[in-house]
Amino acid sequence: MAKKLYVGNLSYSTTEANLSELFGVVGEVVSVSLITDRMTGQPKGFGFVEMAESAAAQEAIRQLNDKEVDGRAIKVDEARPPRNDHRGGGSRRRR
Repeated sequence: MAKKLYVGNLSYSTTEANLSELFGVVGEVVSVSLITDRMTGQPKGFGFVEMAESAAAQEAIRQLNDKEVDGRAIKVDEARPPRNDHRGGGSRRRR
């Protein structure tokens, strides 16, 4: 079963291809997504890697958490489910 991982403290120069290669050494990577600022398009320094197998995801956490990548010690952990707090979107003020 696929498992999504949070990857933080990334250098702004780290690419999705870099992460795919790094995590691919541990196991099969399903997808990589780096988060960017909507306004500027600049990287925010974190992203998500989805591993094909849960065991590979746990091994990636063990091997890669605090590993130096592009000059920064990255943080790797299980991704939390997305919040559903309705903060996005427009104003809901009554007039």
